[in-house]
Amino acid sequence: MFDFIRHHQRLMQLVLLLLILPSFVFFGVQGYTSLMSSEPEIASVDGQAITLGEFDRARRAQLEQYRNALGAQFDAAAFDTPVLREQLLNSLIDQRTIAIAATQGRYSVSDEMLRRTIASIPAVQVDGQFSSERYRQVLAAQGMTPTGFENGLRRDLALGQVLQPIGLTARVPTQVAEKILALVTEQRTVSRKLFKASDYAKDITVSESDIKAWYEANQSRLQIPENIDVEYVVLNESAATKDIKVTDADIESFYKQNQARYGQPERRRVSHILLEVPATADEAAKAKVREKADELAKRAAADPKQFAALAKEFSQDTGSAGEGGDLGWISRNMLVPQVEDALFKLDQGTVSGVVESPFGLHVLYITDVQPASVKPLADVREDIITEIRKQIAADRFASMATKLTSLVYDQRDSLKPVADTLNLPIQTGSGLTRTGLLTDEQRLGAPAPSESALTILGNPKFLQAAFSSEVLKDKLNSGAIELSPDTIVALRVSRVQPAQVPPLDKVAAQIRTIVTNERALAAAQAAGSKLLEELQKASKPDTKGFESAQVVTRQNPESLSPDQLESVMSMQTKTLPVWAGIQGTDGYAILELTKVEAGPTPDAAQIKQLQGQLAQAWGAAEEQAALKVLRGLYQVKMLPDAAKLIRGDLDAAKL
Repeated sequence: MFDFIRHHQRLMQLVLLLLILPSFVFFGVQGYTSLMSSEPEIASVDGQAITLGEFDRARRAQLEQYRNALGAQFDAAAFDTPVLREQLLNSLIDQRTIAIAATQGRYSVSDEMLRRTIASIPAVQVDGQFSSERYRQVLAAQGMTPTGFENGLRRDLALGQVLQPIGLTARVPTQVAEKILALVTEQRTVSRKLFKASDYAKDITVSESDIKAWYEANQSRLQIPENIDVEYVVLNESAATKDIKVTDADIESFYKQNQARYGQPERRRVSHILLEVPATADEAAKAKVREKADELAKRAAADPKQFAALAKEFSQDTGSAGEGGDLGWISRNMLVPQVEDALFKLDQGTVSGVVESPFGLHVLYITDVQPASVKPLADVREDIITEIRKQIAADRFASMATKLTSLVYDQRDSLKPVADTLNLPIQTGSGLTRTGLLTDEQRLGAPAPSESALTILGNPKFLQAAFSSEVLKDKLNSGAIELSPDTIVALRVSRVQPAQVPPLDKVAAQIRTIVTNERALAAAQAAGSKLLEELQKASKPDTKGFESAQVVTRQNPESLSPDQLESVMSMQTKTLPVWAGIQGTDGYAILELTKVEAGPTPDAAQIKQLQGQLAQAWGAAEEQAALKVLRGLYQVKMLPDAAKLIRGDLDAAKL
C-alpha cells in the first residue's frame, strides 16, 4: 500500500481535520521557524516573530473560507472585528507554540504509523477496509501529489503529538458518569394549569385616550428608521441563458471534438503481491527478498487461481493483502511507471515476473481487461446540450457584464439604457434600511418583498452600495456590484424616507393590539399568581382545571417550555406536592410537582459512551491548560503593534 500512498496523495489534508488536533491550515513547521522579516512584528514566541504579513495571509485565507461557506450572504466587514482579529492572532500564536514544541521535542512519525493513519481514514475505505482503488480515486479527485501529501501528513501528525496525548489520556470515573446519567434521566411527574393571555384579551377595553397616551409615551418604539426605495437590474445565469438555442450541428460538432470526455480508456483489474525491501537492507538481504519474490511469481504463474491465497499469506501491502491483493481497476497514469509499464504488457489471466519499484518487489496478476470505449451520442446528448448552454451562457454573461459595467456610467441618473440594451427588467424594492429591510409592522401595510427579491435586497453588498454617499445623496447609478460569481446588479435610489414617527392614525390599530396584549398578559399573570398563592396556603389544594400529569426528564420536556422545565427540575423535593409559577410571553403557568423517581438504570454501554464524551471534553480542557503552560515556557509576547492590529489601525494590505 505504501507505494501507492507516496505516488497519489492529496486528499487527506481535508480528512486531517478529523484525525488530529489541531490542523495547521495556514503554515507549516518551516514557516514557523522563519526568523528574518522586514514586516512589522505583532507577537513573538520563543524569540521568533509573528509578522503582520503572516497575520494578513491567515486572515485572507479565513475570509475566503467564510466566503465559500456563505456565498452571496458573505460580508467581509462582519468578520473583521476586534474580537475576531484577536482570536485569529491567538490562534497563530498557539500554532507557532505547538510547532516549536514539536521541533524542539524532535517528534517524528514512522512509516508504519503513516500507513495505519491513512488506512484508517473512512473516506478511502470500502466496507470498512482500506481500498487501494478508492484511495487512488480520492487522491486523483483532489489533485494531490504523493510527495507533498506524505510530507504534509507526517508534519501534521508530528504536531498532533504535542497535545493530542494529553487529551487522549483524560479519564472520567464511572461514578461521575453514573451520577450525571442519574440526573439526566431522573423522572418528575408534573401537572400544569395555563392562564393564556389570549383568553383574557376579549375582556380588555382600550379607549382612544389609552391609544393616544401609549403613542405619546412610546415614540422611540414607534420610530421608523431612515429607509429608501430603489430601482435595480439583475444580471444572473437566468438572464444570460435566456433564448439560447442549441442545434443538432452544434451537438455533433461538440461530440466529435470532445470524444475523449465521453470515452473510457483501457482499464485492467489488477492484483499484486508486494514484498518490501528495507532501505537499510544489504545486498544479501535484498537477494533473499528477491529469491522469495521469484518463488511466489513461479507458484502464481503455475496456478493463477491460487494468487489470492498467496497474496493474503505473503503480501506486505496491508491495504490489499486482505482482499487477495486486489487493487481494483487501473488506468494509465495511476501507478508508478515501473508497475504500470509491466501490467499493461500482460494479457488477461496472466501473472508477471518480479517487478521492482522504489517501494519493493511486486508480482502482478491481471484478472480482467476492459478495452477503451466511447459512449454513443444518444447516451450523452443531454449532457452535451447542458455543456454547450453553459459555455454560451458563460461567454454571454461575461459580455453582458462588461457592457453593464460601462452602461451604468453612460447615463448616471437612469437604469433604462442598461435595461434596454441588455434586455433586463428594471425591478423595484422599498423599505431598505442601513441594516436590512423594514419589519412588517414598520411597513404599515405595504407588501413585503418576495423571497427572490429578499436575496438581492438583503445582501450586505447591495445595502452598502445603496447607502454610499454618491448613490444615496446624488441618486446616481451605482457601479456593477458582484453579489456572487454568477450575479451582478446595478441600482439607483428613487426615494429617501427620513427617520420618522408615523402619525397616530397610521399606527392606532397596531397600538390597540399592543395595549390589549400587554393588559391581557398582566391579567393572566394576576389570575395565575392569585391561584398559586391559594394553592400554597391550602391544606387540601383544589387542582381543578389542571392538565393531565406528564412525566418529564431533562432530556424529554414533553409539552413544557424550556423555562417551565428548568423550574420543574430545580424545585425542592423534600415535601410534595410543590408549586411554582412561571410567566411567559403568552401567559402564565402554574406547575405542580407530585412525584420524583429515578430513571431507568443505565447499562454499561450508556455509561461508557457518556464517560467517553466527558473524557473528550475534559481532555480538551487539559490540552488548553497544557498549551497555556507552553505559552509561558516559550515566553509568548504581544508586541505593541498587536494592540493596533486588534483595533483595526494596522493593516498589512496598506503597507
